[in-house]
Amino acid sequence: MSEETISHEGVVTRITDDILEIKILAQSACAACHAKGACGMGEQAEKILTVPKPEGRAFQLLQKVNVVMAINQGNKAAVLAYLIPIVLLLAVLFTCLGVGLGDGLSALIGIAALIPYYIVLYTQRDKLKKKFEYRIE
Repeated sequence: MSEETISHEGVVTRITDDILEIKILAQSACAACHAKGACGMGEQAEKILTVPKPEGRAFQLLQKVNVVMAINQGNKAAVLAYLIPIVLLLAVLFTCLGVGLGDGLSALIGIAALIPYYIVLYTQRDKLKKKFEYRIE
């Protein structure tokens, strides 16, 4: 059985030696798509993706292409972007409330606890880009 994928049609907007920039427009079909939560296209009307340029294929500006990403990669991205931060925020918030800090201070500490998490994500962005690659179909 082949790996399930999320696919979007896009237009090539920039070409370099090793990457393509592709503009994707969210379509009305995104609202009914079962994978919209993992994909993230449902919230935006337009998105620019950087995709590795396949070897041995020529591309032109404004050429239509299909961009594909494995659903499991989309799910991993959703966990890193949404699930882990909310769990971290709630854990710190309830811990602070449990030791008797006030609501406002607990909320601020909970939000501040997200800063190191996002700094780590930012410093690991090159490694993460390798794990979450789009490809041209």
